[in-house]
Amino acid sequence: MRYILIAIFSIFVGSQITEGALLVPYWQSLTPEAFYSYYNDFGPGIGQFYTVLTILAAIIPVALAFYFFRTHSSGKWYAVISSILAVIFVSFYYLYFADTNELFYQSALSQQELQDVLVNWCRVHWCRVHWCRVVIELFSLAFLMLALSHDEQPNAQVD
Repeated sequence: MRYILIAIFSIFVGSQITEGALLVPYWQSLTPEAFYSYYNDFGPGIGQFYTVLTILAAIIPVALAFYFFRTHSSGKWYAVISSILAVIFVSFYYLYFADTNELFYQSALSQQELQDVLVNWCRVHWCRVHWCRVVIELFSLAFLMLALSHDEQPNAQVD
């Protein structure tokens, strides 16, 4: 089970790296018409993919922290730190990305506004926030791995 939890969380982090390193540069290369067409076709699927992965990645350390406190596991504090970091990386979406994504879905930005968001804003703001979020996710993953590697209940008998 440990490896499955780590694998799911790692897939999430990998998807975030893929978004920043591949998807955003690709979007930047498109004309506004091509971008809106692409986003109309693939945006909902991309959104569902990231929503499911983000929810799973956030739930894993939180559920683990509750379980570890209940079982008095020695990894509980690592799980708590991973949980706090998970809450932070989820909040980044709502603070920085949700409104812009909604504008993409609505095709609401003019050609210049879209250019500003995809190219100029990325250089100054979005990419920095995205990569900061990825670093937080990596730390959350590291603490999750520490929690799982320290999962020992007190007075447990060894066979």
